[in-house]
Amino acid sequence: MELQMIRDRIATIRSKREALIQLLEQPDLGTLRIDVNQAIEEMDDLLEEFDRTFPVG
Repeated sequence: MELQMIRDRIATIRSKREALIQLLEQPDLGTLRIDVNQAIEEMDDLLEEFDRTFPVG
């Protein structure tokens, strides 16, 4: 897979992170809040690892 294609997909994932943040702000989330928190943490870890592996420039 071409690196630019991977970068484009990662950009899409980064843009979807905001949806998880908005979901986390819902007061009636209940125990699902734990899963959303974990998803955000794992997404952040993966994005950070991608940035370290494929630095821009």
